[in-house]
Amino acid sequence: MNDKLNAAWVWSRAFLAREGQAIRRHPFITAAFLPFFGLLYLLVLIPLTPSIDDIKKARVAAPTVVMSSDGQVLAEFKRVNRERVTLDAISPNVIAALLATEDHRFFEHHGLDLRRTASALLRTLRGDTQGGSTITQQLARNLFPEEVGRAQTINRKLKEAITAAKIESVYSKNDILEMYLNTVPFLYNAYGIEVAAQTYFDKSASELDVLQSATLIGMLKGTAYYNPVINPERSVSRRNTVLAQMVKYDKLKQADYEALKTRPLGLEFERKEEDLGSAPHVASQLKRWLISWADRKGYNIYGDGLVIQTTIDSRLQTFAVDALQRQADKLQVFADNAWARRMGANKPLLQTFIRESGPYRAAREAGMDDAQALAKVQADTDFVQAMWKDKTTLQASFLAMDPTDSQVRAWVGSRDFRQDQFDHVQQARRQPGSTFKPFVYGAAFEQGISPMQTFLDAPVDIRIDAKTVWRPGDVHESSGEQTTLRDALVKSKNTVTAQLMMQVGPAQVAKVARDMGVRESKLDAVPALALGTSPVTLKEMVSAYGTIANNGSYREPILILRVEDSKGTVLEEFHQKPPEQGLQTAAAQTLLDVMRGVIDRGTGAGIRSRFGLQGDLAGKTGTTQDNTDGWFILMHPRLVSGAWVGFNDNRITMGDSWGQGAHNALNIVGDFFQQTVKAKLVDTKAAFAAPKDAGALDKVNDWLNSVFNAQPAEQEPQPMVTADSPQIITIYQNEQGAVTQRQTPVAAEPPQESPLIRVPDYVRPPELPRPQDARSPEIVRLPESLRPPPGPPPVSYGPALSAPGSYGEQR
Repeated sequence: MNDKLNAAWVWSRAFLAREGQAIRRHPFITAAFLPFFGLLYLLVLIPLTPSIDDIKKARVAAPTVVMSSDGQVLAEFKRVNRERVTLDAISPNVIAALLATEDHRFFEHHGLDLRRTASALLRTLRGDTQGGSTITQQLARNLFPEEVGRAQTINRKLKEAITAAKIESVYSKNDILEMYLNTVPFLYNAYGIEVAAQTYFDKSASELDVLQSATLIGMLKGTAYYNPVINPERSVSRRNTVLAQMVKYDKLKQADYEALKTRPLGLEFERKEEDLGSAPHVASQLKRWLISWADRKGYNIYGDGLVIQTTIDSRLQTFAVDALQRQADKLQVFADNAWARRMGANKPLLQTFIRESGPYRAAREAGMDDAQALAKVQADTDFVQAMWKDKTTLQASFLAMDPTDSQVRAWVGSRDFRQDQFDHVQQARRQPGSTFKPFVYGAAFEQGISPMQTFLDAPVDIRIDAKTVWRPGDVHESSGEQTTLRDALVKSKNTVTAQLMMQVGPAQVAKVARDMGVRESKLDAVPALALGTSPVTLKEMVSAYGTIANNGSYREPILILRVEDSKGTVLEEFHQKPPEQGLQTAAAQTLLDVMRGVIDRGTGAGIRSRFGLQGDLAGKTGTTQDNTDGWFILMHPRLVSGAWVGFNDNRITMGDSWGQGAHNALNIVGDFFQQTVKAKLVDTKAAFAAPKDAGALDKVNDWLNSVFNAQPAEQEPQPMVTADSPQIITIYQNEQGAVTQRQTPVAAEPPQESPLIRVPDYVRPPELPRPQDARSPEIVRLPESLRPPPGPPPVSYGPALSAPGSYGEQR
């Protein structure tokens, strides 16, 4: 469009240059044709300006609104920080100051003030390019900056005048005033009079007095030049000019002017950050999807007033945000004691971080050697301390969904979206530790293995190949006695889980985990998978636990229900795919019944003792090597909730007991659920379906075993290993998957704290210093072959939520 206009302008100049002599010979004839050429030029410009339809849409332009399932606004998608208000919600002082200063004949003209235009033309000829535009012309520039532009050219002025005339033909004067005051910019990302009033005077537009109104209206001549924050003297002078104009046009008495002109600005400045809503990570995920959707459908997400109906419950979302922030703040105190205040004691790690920084790389590129570059960066103590603080800032995430339909109810991706927009629910892949164990037990129950089958609680060596042996162990000394699978999962026994893994088979466990919901992350079908060594996302884990809570039926998580227009008309609706049987119903019910014990008397008992939660609950805790990651997932018949806690850089670990999932992630979930119960948003009397195969005798035996350490009254046939005394069990697996075993007395090699896979010391990577830690049964000892190499491990990103799959099936 502009190319055509420029071409026409070039042709016109060439024509005038070519015919200039003839024009000079016949000036009167030329003058007679000037109006014709002017009219012709205007006719050419008219279709190059915004259409009447565009102008009508501009009046009702509204951002996309993301709604919760309970009818609350979660987020808005808008180009600028603006809060629209009606004209009657704006102080009359603002309107009086605006009209007196910018356009005192506003109610007399039809968009173009000819007298003012002529006066402005004369001032332009004298070198003053300011002034001349009416409020309607200024509105034309604000509404259509690309079409009208702001360059000081005849073309732009004509396009502005034509657009102003069109606006006047569509809207009333009050409508134009309202639109103008809602679109004008006031610096500091403040658009419109409402946000400006909040930014400069900490009040709403309806409360602005005469002085405050004159200050803001005075900025319109040049927001930067008359900025009251950095140029207060200029602002006062301009404010008083506005007050004088108000006196001139009978908007203010002379006596009031004399009293006001010496008053200070009285600013209460605070830059207003855009409201991100209560679910910014959800909004961020949805926005990426919606932009693509709107492009395909021909909608503008910033102006068409779309409404996105989601499954998020605003009350649960608020509880989740509060719980995560409250508990993470408490945990940060421990993190500071362990890391932030001991920066000097971790010199090797600190230097590693420095070598990964931009200033270090710049120093090396400038020709410095390693020692010189390190010294240069370390000399900048502010940078080093800020870097260390960032590295040692604890992160956390939370997700809750309804297991019956997999609708996401709450989603918190990090502690603070402004500081960390990385979504630890959907994007971060971390080792799940013992929260992965239920997949091993679920696979076993699906094969007909009973939860009362016993395994020997003893150190176990699993030979991977001729040179590699995996030795999973528990921190506390093994009992050397027979342990039921029920008790082993409740106490999170690594030794028993490893034996069960070899009986069921790593490939089968990986398949069961995928069927239950871990579908985006790669699962390595190796023995160590049993203890959660393959990184996964929190979304996958909560989804899989939802399968357990839903009798083994997997349903893909859904976040969007439908997209509506501003009038409520459904533009597109999304439905879930049909459910799949991720785990046999009987196996799922047995697994859930066993996991009740985790909450009642196992590693998850803090849910009841610390938070006083009652009802039918099941769950699992998880902690990875050196307390790098803490996990906890809680199942209720209508709500499955999970949390992860850790640092963005997995070379920073939590250490000590506070780093265990039972003492960090559990607290977030417990805090959330406690608030939810108090608000009566979940039914504490709701119950899971009773397991079909677990009888009362099994539970009595389990109770007797836990209280008196008694052997079960009834032994399940054919346990994998039996012994009368503690043994080391060596398990072999050939290429065809056949498993054999050998037992040797414990005395032959006393159990020691060791990695899962034993390898010669000379091939081990050097260990960086770590804080002292108190290990728990939840610790997963990562095999050396699976550990990240020395140096900065890359942050692992998961795929963004795909559409329509993770939002719902499009129909």
